[in-house]
Amino acid sequence: VRSRNLEHVLEEVRTLAASGYKEVVLTGIHLSSYGIDTGESLLELIQKVHEIDGIKRIRLGSLEPRIITEEFASSIAVLPKMCPHFHLSLQSGCNATLKRMNRRYSAEEYMEKCDLLRKYFHNPALTTDVIVGFPGETEQDFEDTMDVVEKVQYDSAFTFIYSKRTGTPAAAMEDQVPEEVVKERFDRLLKRVQEISAEKTQAGAGVVEDVLVEDVNKQETGYVTGRTARNYLVHFPGDASLIGTIVPVRLCESKGFYYYGKQCEQ
Repeated sequence: VRSRNLEHVLEEVRTLAASGYKEVVLTGIHLSSYGIDTGESLLELIQKVHEIDGIKRIRLGSLEPRIITEEFASSIAVLPKMCPHFHLSLQSGCNATLKRMNRRYSAEEYMEKCDLLRKYFHNPALTTDVIVGFPGETEQDFEDTMDVVEKVQYDSAFTFIYSKRTGTPAAAMEDQVPEEVVKERFDRLLKRVQEISAEKTQAGAGVVEDVLVEDVNKQETGYVTGRTARNYLVHFPGDASLIGTIVPVRLCESKGFYYYGKQCEQ
């Protein structure tokens, strides 16, 4: 692990804020391990970024479940700029598969971390990555993954089919899962993930959310596109003058994974 110097990160954020940027995303290959080589911590970095004038939102990249502790969750929950959107990579809901993947957590521990986030944040958006067909995966192993998906109720999930790559430890493992079996399981997972995501999006219709406008809509003239703090995409009437501003928008119509909205009076 090699962490960027904390002061260098803060200086970059200050420069971005001075240029008009409102949101920063703290990310890295092993984001949860930030500072382990320098004696600092991700929590310390978040708290210092939060103090920078001009920055309105702080979003985190993919996190390892182990970083979600009572102290971490409670400490970031009191920061108004913290986006209630967390990407915790699951990979598999089967403990045996997680062990073969060299993942250092169990499905039970993972779900406890999701519960912690929901304890300290009101209705946080939880997203994840799931791989289907890792060598040795049985039908019951796959059902264990489906069980976690059902219990956590992700706002969205990136779903992948295991791809055998020459030279990797997994490629040399026995019990490679037949392609037709993997495809059938993947289709089942994707269908359920999309159903849950659509249900959660529908539940948010009608509320007013602050939207950070990112760009003009390339498909629909007279519309702009932005994101809520929970990372939901919203399209609503507007022009390029709104880019880079945060405006209140009523989420009028759910389209499954995004919204059409209408700007509210300030």
